[in-house]
Amino acid sequence: MTDSAAFGALKGLRVIELGQLIAGPFCGQLMADHGAEVIKVEAPDREDPMRKWGQNAPLWWPVVARNKKCITLNLRVKEGQDLLKELVRKSDFLLENFRPGTMEKWGLGYDELSKINPGLIMIRVSGYGQTGPESSKAGYGSIGEAMGGMRNLAGDPSTPPSRIGLSIGDSLAATYACLGALLALRHRDQTGEGQVVDSAIYESVLAMMESVVPEYSQTGFIRQRTGSILPKVAPSNAYPTKDGDILIGANQDSVFGRLCEAMSRPELAQDPRYVDHYNRGENQQELDDLIADWTRDKTADEVLDLMEKYAVPAGKIFTAKDMMENEQYKAREAIVKVDHPEFDKLYMQNVAPKLSKTPGHINWAGPTEMGAHNQEVYGSILGKDQCELGALKEAGVI
Repeated sequence: MTDSAAFGALKGLRVIELGQLIAGPFCGQLMADHGAEVIKVEAPDREDPMRKWGQNAPLWWPVVARNKKCITLNLRVKEGQDLLKELVRKSDFLLENFRPGTMEKWGLGYDELSKINPGLIMIRVSGYGQTGPESSKAGYGSIGEAMGGMRNLAGDPSTPPSRIGLSIGDSLAATYACLGALLALRHRDQTGEGQVVDSAIYESVLAMMESVVPEYSQTGFIRQRTGSILPKVAPSNAYPTKDGDILIGANQDSVFGRLCEAMSRPELAQDPRYVDHYNRGENQQELDDLIADWTRDKTADEVLDLMEKYAVPAGKIFTAKDMMENEQYKAREAIVKVDHPEFDKLYMQNVAPKLSKTPGHINWAGPTEMGAHNQEVYGSILGKDQCELGALKEAGVI
């Protein structure tokens, strides 16, 4: 097994990852993808639930735990807390997504850990942040998506607010946590000082909300669900074909003109109802209906070939099958096969973004065994011998 520190822009940096599920571990995945040595900590008697998650098979863990070294450690006992402090002394980051106050309860708050390692960057991911009247509440991604405003805008206006099909709130909080960690690293490089990165799920969702807040504060307008359209921006929608919906985006004047040429209806570009952005927006529904009447008698490939010929942005709505078969995915190795002792057809998304000088890499999938790297981490990094490790295991510390 190759050491994750051998590649990538973050090589030479060590992350201790605590917590479980998505909001913290996805941040760890991003850092491990780019070469950080991420040491994933699980309780000896309580595996991360991600080991069991997935449709038809537990296939999420191999992705979210890829490139990580997995150890077991009981943080509820003093011996475990002391071992963590030893690791903190030799690490750059500590990543956790427990409910605020948990680390302090264990004597592992930043005030204590920074005494051990003043350069430590502590990455904290939670539902509501580390401060404020709601900080101590349990917070899942779905609740953060609702509080941050995303759920109100997801789905069709005729239905209740929808989940978009992914744990986007958790992943956004993890992504912002990773961004914050790298900003804090830049500060540490200049000053030697560590700090706390406080990433809240609801605030990470809020950061994606475009001009929703100023629209309300300035004009009193509250955005609502609009389904597949972008209100007053047309044509930009999903359109039916003989074998499935496709997306067409032709809202710019020149692009709309090319769409009209592709449809053999060049006169539409000069029609007063559609002649410019404003009028197309005012007549959005009838324009969408007109385009749909044209697309539904053709196959998706027939329409897409015409869109490519006339340089009109368009595309299929991809499933995993489409991703696996697509030539653009193949050319950029956006999906790669990863060796695994149990799954012989384990493909997953590759590292993003691509760096020209220090590209990230997937060296291994999430380890199947709990404590797979106990020997390496406790032995090589902390210098514990077999006798000490045996005693720690016997006491339930690891």
